[in-house]
Amino acid sequence: MLFISIQDLELAINFWRNQSPSEGEALQLCPQASALAKPYALMIIQGAQRLPIEALSDREKLAWGEYLQNRDHHDSGQ
Repeated sequence: MLFISIQDLELAINFWRNQSPSEGEALQLCPQASALAKPYALMIIQGAQRLPIEALSDREKLAWGEYLQNRDHHDSGQ
């Protein structure tokens, strides 16, 4: 079983916030950061340090997967 740590989830949210800053008067998060914000908040409330990837919704898994692909692409300098 694969897990996501709360620290990795926070890095993913911050990555998306840097890639696509909040916009408008409401300062709405981009779709990816918004998708990951719910499991992050639940982890904080529950005092959890990690969560199984299988616990993510399809939307949350997509945002996480896109983060991993973009992070790796971004880290390699391409």
